[in-house]
Amino acid sequence: MKAVRFHEFGDAGVLRYEDDVEQPVPGAGEVRLRVVATTFNPVDGGIRGGYLQGPFPVALPHTPGIEASGTVDAVGEGVEGFAIGDAVVGFLPMVADGAAAEYVVAPAEVLAAAPTSISLPDAAALPMVALTARQALFDDAGLTAGQRVLINGAGGAVGGYAVQLAKRAGAHVIATASARSAERVRSAGADEVIDHTNNSVVDAVGAAEPVDVLLNLARIAPEDLVALAALVKPGGVVVNTVPTIETPADEQRGVRAVGVFVRSDAEQLAELVALIDGGELHVEVAERVPLASLADVHAKDDAGELSGKVVVVVNDDN
Repeated sequence: MKAVRFHEFGDAGVLRYEDDVEQPVPGAGEVRLRVVATTFNPVDGGIRGGYLQGPFPVALPHTPGIEASGTVDAVGEGVEGFAIGDAVVGFLPMVADGAAAEYVVAPAEVLAAAPTSISLPDAAALPMVALTARQALFDDAGLTAGQRVLINGAGGAVGGYAVQLAKRAGAHVIATASARSAERVRSAGADEVIDHTNNSVVDAVGAAEPVDVLLNLARIAPEDLVALAALVKPGGVVVNTVPTIETPADEQRGVRAVGVFVRSDAEQLAELVALIDGGELHVEVAERVPLASLADVHAKDDAGELSGKVVVVVNDDN
C-alpha cells in the first residue's frame, strides 16, 4: 500500500512517499480503516523532528497522521458495533503508525460514526483538535457560562473549535489572532479579537476586567506565557496545550496550572459529531492536499507558513 513514512528523525526531508508498505492486519479489538483522509497537526512535526520522543516514543520507520476519517475495511476478533463499510472518524494512538497511508489499524474504542452533514475527507479535521478544545475548556478549566476566557492563538485549528465551544457555553470570549485569521476567529463567535502582531495582549486585556480562564494554544516564549497568566483573576486557571512550555501557576493568588494531554474519547467525539450534524459546530478546512504532498505541508509548518487546518486526502473517491 502507499504510505508516507520517516525512517529517521529530522526536518521535513526525512518524509518518504512509499508505494510498497505492507498492509496492516487488525488484531483483537481493532479495525482496519480504508483511509479517506488524515490531517497535519503541529505535534506531527515535533514527533518527526524527534523533539517529542519523551512523551511520544515512536518506533522507526513511522507513519504519521493521528486524525483519520475512512471506512471500516476489516474487523478484528471481539469487535462489536462496527461493520464493513461504516464511515468513521477517530483520534488514533499517538505512538502507533498513523493514517498517512491507504490503510490504518485502530482500536475500535477510539472510533465514532462520521458526521453525515459534511464530506468524509473534511471530517478528518475534527477528532484530535476538537477533543483538545473540549477537554481543555471543560474537563481541565471547568469553563461555565458568564466566565471570561482568553484564548491565545485562536487562529489555529484547535482555536477555531475552542472559540465556538466556549461561546456556545455562554462564556465571554477574548481571542488573539493575526490579521489573516482575525475575521475567521470573529466569525467563530469571539466577542473580542486582539491582533497580537500589532498590539500588546497584556495591555489590551489588562486594561479591562481580568479573565477566569487563559487557554494557551500558541508556541510562545515562556516569559510571555507568564505575563499572560498574570491576567487571570484569583482562583482562575491557566490551561496550556504546548508541551514544550511550562504552564505557570500562582499559588499565592490561587491560580492553578493545567498542562493539556488530550486523550481519545469516543463518547466525547460522538457528542462533537452530533453538534456538527446539528449545525452547532462548524468544521473549518483551510487547504486540502494529496498524500504525496505531506512533506511539503511539514516544510511549510517548519517555516511558519501554515494557517488553518490542512486535510491530507488519501483516497479521493469518496
